[in-house]
Amino acid sequence: MRYFVFCQGDIVLEKTSGGYRIPEEPPTELKPWTIVMDVDDDKAYRIDLPIQGNEHFEMCGLRQSYYKLPKEDYLKAGKCQELLYWDQNTKFCGVCGGPMKFHTAISKRCVNCGKEVWPQLATAVIVLVRKDDEVLLVHAKNFRTDFYGLVAGFVETGETLEEAVHREVMEETGLHIKNLRYFASQPWPYPCGLMVGFTADYDGGQIHLQRSELSKGAWFDKDHLPQIPEKLSIARQLIDYWLEQMK
Repeated sequence: MRYFVFCQGDIVLEKTSGGYRIPEEPPTELKPWTIVMDVDDDKAYRIDLPIQGNEHFEMCGLRQSYYKLPKEDYLKAGKCQELLYWDQNTKFCGVCGGPMKFHTAISKRCVNCGKEVWPQLATAVIVLVRKDDEVLLVHAKNFRTDFYGLVAGFVETGETLEEAVHREVMEETGLHIKNLRYFASQPWPYPCGLMVGFTADYDGGQIHLQRSELSKGAWFDKDHLPQIPEKLSIARQLIDYWLEQMK
């Protein structure tokens, strides 16, 4: 059994001679009021204050933990973070306002009206658009650094994944696409997303950026790429896949 312990957006990692791991014992004292969630064969809970001054433990951002943990542990940490976020945001019933209590490991039921809820996912699409030997890259206004990524956006009620891709590309860049193909999907626990990746080919139009969403965007060839997303993202997986094809 391991303990996935979070403080805000950071996870507690145990330092070892060979690197880092998820603690196999609680790294903090469990208070009587601490809500500990069962996540498969492991445990997850939150602490109010970060662990400081302890040579055996380190606070690490969940994104940064991708580079310090085995991939399967990073993915498990993301699942734990999502479940803790869901627990925090479902304390009271959305129908009658009554308190919500756990019914199963991944569901809650209102003690007053019986309304039952499960963790929700925000589904988003992301697409790599190709034009001859170039790829479409954009810089969103909410990016914290100057890297470029791919066109992406949330799926709206009543539309398919494919419709969402076509709509997002048209809304954000004014371009038409064709030959849409599924690539892969990725859990994105920031805080509770699922990214669904596609590739597509350019089918017409001139780039007209949606300025409320994007600050920059252009076609790039493989020898003149700007800064691109880090390895943990499906955006980077799509770009790396395209680069392999261009060899």
